[in-house]
Amino acid sequence: MDKNAYRDTSQKRLEDYPRPSVAVDTAVLTVDPDLGLAVLQVRRPRSRNWALPGTFLHEGEILADAVRRSLADKANVHGLNPRQLHVFDAADRDDRGWVLSVAHIAVVPPERVATRSTETTRLVSVQAPGRLVYDHDKIIELAVADVRAHYRANPDPDHLLGDEFTLRDLRLVHEAVAGCDLQRDNFRRAMERHLEPTGDFATGGRGRPAELFRRT
Repeated sequence: MDKNAYRDTSQKRLEDYPRPSVAVDTAVLTVDPDLGLAVLQVRRPRSRNWALPGTFLHEGEILADAVRRSLADKANVHGLNPRQLHVFDAADRDDRGWVLSVAHIAVVPPERVATRSTETTRLVSVQAPGRLVYDHDKIIELAVADVRAHYRANPDPDHLLGDEFTLRDLRLVHEAVAGCDLQRDNFRRAMERHLEPTGDFATGGRGRPAELFRRT
């Protein structure tokens, strides 16, 4: 069947409907020793403004490929598989025209972020992301709420730590994500059922060696 022959119940063809441009924008989050929970930003071309890495969807391209392309081209970040977060579709969100943004999120160890600070990329605390274009501040806000919800129930679900870690190391990561101190005993009780002891102990620190755990 000729696709141009299709008409809906109003006798309109697909070409009769206005079409928005589709963009992807990605909040790449990590835990930085100085910044806490931080987000990767890129400088916009020929501008002093900063934004999340993003791009327009090309014809015939799937969203995941557009996300990977934007991270490689805009931020020199490779090998990530961000997940979809939310579709931002306010009619006035982009001053260039009618643009839908399919926002994505990735939470990665610091070493996966190519660089902390260059002329074109930077890591910024999610508590003070600065002035950003369009509604990228709202994308960051939603991404932070999403990752915090995941970390409330599970021990380091994005594997910011290695396979084995101490309870202290785990708590420090969760505190960075939460943006506040966590009560030690309550945290231990909440996480212990998701952990199993390795039988080994951390070495090299002062005081009594700390027991190492892994996720169940």
